[in-house]
Amino acid sequence: MDFTHVLYWHWWIAGFALLALEALAPGAVFLWMGISALVVGAIVGLIDFRWEWQVMLFALLSLLSFFAFKHFRREPLASEESTLNRRGHSYVGRTFTLSAPIVNGIGKLSVDDSQWRISGADAPAGCTVRVTRADGVTLHVERLN
Repeated sequence: MDFTHVLYWHWWIAGFALLALEALAPGAVFLWMGISALVVGAIVGLIDFRWEWQVMLFALLSLLSFFAFKHFRREPLASEESTLNRRGHSYVGRTFTLSAPIVNGIGKLSVDDSQWRISGADAPAGCTVRVTRADGVTLHVERLN
């Protein structure tokens, strides 16, 4: 039996195995290798050539597709202004109507499903306030009317 002759379906099996491996260990490395193996299998199905050239084509396609993916993918912008995991900061600039008064500079504000401690100038219930900054669990507000 000759083990040096690689057929198109060998590449397809390898391609699907690499795609399955990508599903188990995500990271977009095996994805591009699997797609490259499927492409090499399709090419070998049309044009038969030596296994050494098939392996070189697979390696070249894998590297090119992986680095093209790395180059063209969109990176999320990491910024200091991100409010991810800083819920209070996401309220800065928003306006709310007080359901309870601010007395001696301290009050409470119901926002969505949460109760927040607020700090600002004394204001009666029903007054509109804007959140100017967040400091831990305290929202600093300014009176608008």
